[in-house]
Amino acid sequence: MRLDGRAQDEARKVSIETDFVRTAAGSCLIATGNTRVICTASVEETLPAWRKASGLGWVTAEYAMLPASTGTRKRRDGATKDGRGVEIQRLIGRSLRQAVDMRLLGPRTITLDCDVLEADGGTRTASITGAMVALTCAVDKLMREGKLRVSPIVHQVAAISVGIVDDEPCLDLCYQEDSRAQVDMNCVMDETGAFIELQGTGEGRAFTPAELNVLTGYGAKGVTALMEAQREALGERAARIGNRPILVAATDNAHKLTELQHLLREHYTVVSMHDVGFNGEIVEDAETFAGNAMLKAQAVSDATGLPTVADDSGLMVKALNGEPGVYSARYCGRHGDDAANNRKLLEKMEGVENRAAAFHCAIALLRPGKPPLVAEGECPGVILHEGRGTGGFGYDPLFLYEPFGKTFAELNAEEKNAVSHRARASEQLLRLLEEARG
Repeated sequence: MRLDGRAQDEARKVSIETDFVRTAAGSCLIATGNTRVICTASVEETLPAWRKASGLGWVTAEYAMLPASTGTRKRRDGATKDGRGVEIQRLIGRSLRQAVDMRLLGPRTITLDCDVLEADGGTRTASITGAMVALTCAVDKLMREGKLRVSPIVHQVAAISVGIVDDEPCLDLCYQEDSRAQVDMNCVMDETGAFIELQGTGEGRAFTPAELNVLTGYGAKGVTALMEAQREALGERAARIGNRPILVAATDNAHKLTELQHLLREHYTVVSMHDVGFNGEIVEDAETFAGNAMLKAQAVSDATGLPTVADDSGLMVKALNGEPGVYSARYCGRHGDDAANNRKLLEKMEGVENRAAAFHCAIALLRPGKPPLVAEGECPGVILHEGRGTGGFGYDPLFLYEPFGKTFAELNAEEKNAVSHRARASEQLLRLLEEARG
């Protein structure tokens, strides 16, 4: 048993109180044993001068021990911080930057301030764990204010200390243990169990590979428990921590983006190309839906370096030899004028008895370093003589899906996403992904 009665692999009791500082964008008071740290997140809609040209966001940190935090008064930092404080705040900043996709954060800075109220060992690891909570609270606030549409938090981060005391590996050292530890180590990890930083020093003696394995195992156990505490403290705001990979949708069509987000939400966090800073023009001059989908996906993936999905879809009318086909969005000569496109279609269908048609969709997925995937889906229907319904977009009011007896514009989102050409192409894409993984 240890000084405080804990088992070797037992961490100190942890508590996290969110919104501890009401004026901060995000905050918490974290206590691990007798160590207590206030963590706050401040948001500035600007970037450091050296960062501005990048368009990427920035996360940084500051750390300080308050004068009475150690029992004997600690002098406040003046113009120059003490070396230990600078090293710790750099560690906190490095660690929390691993949690954030800076492209999704956009051109703003989040500063994480960690102020130690009481120090009883593990102040840097408590600061990292608490800063993750404060960061998540700040991102939640930005999203509720409409300043962010997608959470930039892609990983959960927590940290804990381990060490060897009296030749025994121990988890979560208090000050008395830390001050006489033969080996001192800090483990910073993400939710996958990967190490972000591993700081280990043989202060009293060297340590063996076998001891290292025990220490990192203890660290993983402690971090897992801390992450559970983080999520419990955050409540619903824990949903801002993304566990699904980011997938960029190469479209500026809000309806298509919404459908792709719904269809692929179990596998990816789908964001628009504008969310990651792509606003360039994409030339769609292929003769097939699959060709255009590949052109769009390639342009955005090349520019961003991110996995990208793109679809190209349209209406194919049998009596019109497949028109409007790849020209569906610009059938009338102008891109995106749904009313004019529908009028032209009805004019060309005037007097035509065979009104069979199908919506066709091709989806291309490009992932850096992996072969491209292309999936296609089709939904048969009939062209009406006049539109019905107010939902959907494009030719939906004229397209009757006979099994339901409704036009696409009359179907609700759940009904449409169950049968649409985009849904069928998405299903095929997911099958291709499973096959590729297998």
